[in-house]
Amino acid sequence: MKSRIHSTEEVSEGLAGQGYICDPEVAMAVFLAARLRKPVLVEGPPGVGKTELARAASAYLQAPLIRLQCYEGLDEARALYEWKYGKQLLYTQLLREKLGDLLAGADTLDACMDRLAGMGDAFYSETFLEPRPLLQALRSDEPPVLLIDEVDKADQEFEAFLLELLADYHISIPELGTVGAKTEPLVFLTSNNSRELSDALRRRCLHLWIPFPDSDLEQRIVAARVPEISDALRGQLVAFVQRLRELELKKQPAISETLDWARSLVLLHARELEPELVRSTLSLLLKYEQDLATVRNGLSRLLRE
Repeated sequence: MKSRIHSTEEVSEGLAGQGYICDPEVAMAVFLAARLRKPVLVEGPPGVGKTELARAASAYLQAPLIRLQCYEGLDEARALYEWKYGKQLLYTQLLREKLGDLLAGADTLDACMDRLAGMGDAFYSETFLEPRPLLQALRSDEPPVLLIDEVDKADQEFEAFLLELLADYHISIPELGTVGAKTEPLVFLTSNNSRELSDALRRRCLHLWIPFPDSDLEQRIVAARVPEISDALRGQLVAFVQRLRELELKKQPAISETLDWARSLVLLHARELEPELVRSTLSLLLKYEQDLATVRNGLSRLLRE
């Protein structure tokens, strides 16, 4: 990982070097998280660049990215570790012939159990442990960027399980004891606000809210990611997308969809937003039929505005 970050301006320039154009609040949050080694909870509507921020920070800091995608029903076995049951079973079969030698001279059930107990401990050792993202992050030899993506999709029980990790970067494994981080990770948690997160989780994190970008920031993003687009077309495109976000839509266009539309218009050799071209490519911005119908019905007015 990059040894030290000295200013928010350095962070902003570093993220921009990875194609992530951000406002000062985002740069400040990354700077403080890196210097204080505190997790940062990144919230905002879908598609504003929360996950991409962690990716860009990983590339800028030259740190490995470890990602845990959350979903309903996710438990600690999938997030922290699993035992390699297939390997344990295979070893059991291979060692079956050795059991006679192991139990030779054990005349009672208690004596047999005592001898087998040592073998049981061997089957719950590092040899049979399968690390998952959280344990991988704790065991990384260099400080990683740990992305816990869409934590609001996980159950409250899993959120409570995360509190130990976020407090001091330690995790308890019943068979092995407490595992501490070799090097403290830089942790990003993202949330689309599909449910309310607990106060305990919020207390352990720095907080960052990323809204949809204003016109100036979105133009800078498009210019950085689609440099071949003309200034005039970029201005029209961003103004149109900004206007769409003011409508009552089921899903507002995300930044990634703005970029897809920009790349498509360049590919189609567009010079300006012509009504027929917009109508035929509108599905790149809007993902629901009712939204498409709403916008198509008022397309002439929207283009004039």
